[in-house]
Amino acid sequence: MNEFMQEALAEARKGKANFSEIPVGAVVVRDGEIIARAHNEKENLSDPTAHAEILAIRRAAELLGDWRLSSCDLYVTLEPCPMCMAAIREARIRRLYSGAYKPLDAPSLPSPETYSGIEEDACTELLKDFFKSRREKI
Repeated sequence: MNEFMQEALAEARKGKANFSEIPVGAVVVRDGEIIARAHNEKENLSDPTAHAEILAIRRAAELLGDWRLSSCDLYVTLEPCPMCMAAIREARIRRLYSGAYKPLDAPSLPSPETYSGIEEDACTELLKDFFKSRREKI
């Protein structure tokens, strides 16, 4: 059995021991060594983003002093949700290894009412100026 997934399972069991957390665990691996580990802590931290994957990514980035984790692999006991998958992509994780699949009958989360284009020109200009100045420095 995969040693890194075993470590992710050990993390998931920590969340299960709390009884209030969904038992999901994750480990970040670099050069064959675990550099960060976490389990779900949404209830414990009162934080909707405190999924195992997010917490492990945060800890790895802090340890390395860089948010780009392109030399790292992530092992997680459950297929990542859309939020976690976006964070995995943003962190530039090299490889993702997951255990269980999400059930097909899992309820979907409610979506908020969404309004777009508010102060669009000002927002767009701010971003354009920022990236233009970054390109000029190169």
